[in-house]
Amino acid sequence: MLLSAGRAVLKLSAPYRHGFAGSPDDLRDQAVLARFKGTTASSTTTRWRRWAAVGAWLCLIAAGGALAYLIGERTGIRALQQGTLHRLDIYSTSLRSELSRYEYLPQVVALSPDVLDLLRAPNNRTLQLEANVYLETVNAHAQASAVYVMDTTGLTLAASNWNQPGSSFVDMNFSYRPYFKDAVRGMPGRFYGIGTVSREPGYYFSHGIVDGNRQLGVATVKVNLDKLDAAWSRSTDKVLAIDGNGVVFLASEAAWKFRALRPLSSETLQQLAQTRQYTEAGALRPIDMREHRPLSGGNAMVVQLNADGPRRSATQEPFGPDYLLDSRPVEGTDWKLIILSDMKPVHAIARTSAAGTAFALVFLTLLVLYIQQRRRIVHQRLAAREALQGAYDELEQMVRARTEALSHANEHLQTEITERQRAEDILKSTLDDLVQTGKMAVLGQMSAGITHELNQPLAALRTLSANAVVFLERGHTDQVDLNLRTICDLTDRMGQITSQLKKFARRSTVQLQSVALADTVADALFLLSQRIRQERVALSQEIEPGLHALCEGNRLEQVLVNLLVNAFDATASAGVDPRCVRVVARSAPDGVVLEVHDNGTGIAPDVMPRLFEPFFTTKEQGLGLGLGLAISAGIVRDFGGLLRAARSDLGGAVFSVTLRKAEERTLHD
Repeated sequence: MLLSAGRAVLKLSAPYRHGFAGSPDDLRDQAVLARFKGTTASSTTTRWRRWAAVGAWLCLIAAGGALAYLIGERTGIRALQQGTLHRLDIYSTSLRSELSRYEYLPQVVALSPDVLDLLRAPNNRTLQLEANVYLETVNAHAQASAVYVMDTTGLTLAASNWNQPGSSFVDMNFSYRPYFKDAVRGMPGRFYGIGTVSREPGYYFSHGIVDGNRQLGVATVKVNLDKLDAAWSRSTDKVLAIDGNGVVFLASEAAWKFRALRPLSSETLQQLAQTRQYTEAGALRPIDMREHRPLSGGNAMVVQLNADGPRRSATQEPFGPDYLLDSRPVEGTDWKLIILSDMKPVHAIARTSAAGTAFALVFLTLLVLYIQQRRRIVHQRLAAREALQGAYDELEQMVRARTEALSHANEHLQTEITERQRAEDILKSTLDDLVQTGKMAVLGQMSAGITHELNQPLAALRTLSANAVVFLERGHTDQVDLNLRTICDLTDRMGQITSQLKKFARRSTVQLQSVALADTVADALFLLSQRIRQERVALSQEIEPGLHALCEGNRLEQVLVNLLVNAFDATASAGVDPRCVRVVARSAPDGVVLEVHDNGTGIAPDVMPRLFEPFFTTKEQGLGLGLGLAISAGIVRDFGGLLRAARSDLGGAVFSVTLRKAEERTLHD
């Protein structure tokens, strides 16, 4: 390959060595080169020097490519190892999370009265049935493989699968299992193995059951970890978990399960046979894996796998591609997680790096030859460059002049923007003051009713307190207690009135939030309750429950108070009896709608276009400034809503406030 590249370099460089025909200068150059070529062709020493230079350059390209391959491979392995460690963290966390879900369950079962009663009287069939049903219920909620209870001899007395013929653990003896032996000795039992009854693998949690200082039995929970196998099998990595003996019990490759990473000793095989941990046919056969290359630092190494079974001959190489092996212990166990990542991408990166370096060196060679050829043209371009520089200087002067004019225009525009922003701030401040003035005007209109609302409790307070003194002197403590309780109720009502007035009168800003329309209607009606009672207004409400609007509650209350006051005034001026006012809150396709209906005189068609203009009013002189509807319309616009007027089905007018419905996220916030 290197020899072919060298020939390509010589072929591509030929036109540059021999020049281009056309001009007299080119012809002279060609003649000089021809004479030089004829002279050097006769020299054997020069020819050998030329080939030696080409060979040295090809060796340099080969060495650069090899070095780039090694660097690229090392970089790729480092990047692959970082990703592998991150995925190992994820796999380890998922495994620990799955195990921790059931770790507490044996202790819970050990505290059950049904289980304790059965262990005290193991021959009682009624107690056994109750314990079976209890364990079945627990397992239905926990979603484990099985939950069962054994006595101190290892005999299973009750199990969650008691009613499953052929796979029930009841009357089975598991005294040979390590998790039983650990629990009987007072230690929490942990064990992974293949079930001798169900033939299904699982992880066992066990805990001793004691009554005072007496050991009664062992509670055990079996957990199936097959869903971890299923999750790992969908991964592009090869993942496996091994126990302390090096036996694979979880793997993304089904063929690896219950096989050993290395040949097991006879003592280990005898121990596994006694505990019946792995009873599946073909279990404990070693996986054909060999270490191809160790890596510095950590547990990582490059290995090769034999996917086709044992080696067929001593000379045949059965192993497949390289894999990066990295491992990590599982906290709280003697297990270890191993991940095998295919190194094909690493080799591809290394090959790309080597090829890129080789091509870069070839390109550099061609570039050098090209530069030598182009040096003759440089002098011809200097004059053109000087002319171009002059034109550039002139253009730069024009650009500078245009830029200066543009800067002046930009400054003027910025000044106008600042003035507009200042005017908008003044307008906003004026609107806020106008809104606050509207509130004060409404409170002024309600002052007589509010005074009456407060005077009545004050007079009652005076009378009740005076009577309490007399009753106290006479020793009528029951009457004194009754008077004092009544005084407390009156002060609470007065506090509610003043609190609502304070809330209504405070200065607020437009900060949109979720507001319950039912609460806003209730607050507005509370402020006007004295007038409603005094003027005997027939008020009705149709409030759809659970409606929330995106607005500011205090300002929406001001709008509703303005609309209600206008409705009361309209029914009063119409002289109707009864005076009907209806408040409706409903949902609509474009948001939520708040309506105020009345049976007054209604709105004349010629008045409708000017209804929301400032200082326009249909009331008699001295009864209004004509700002209430204008302010209300401005408030609703700030909410992104719309205030409209129309004819009501009651015979008068209806004012509708359409607002945006509060989104689900806003309600949670």
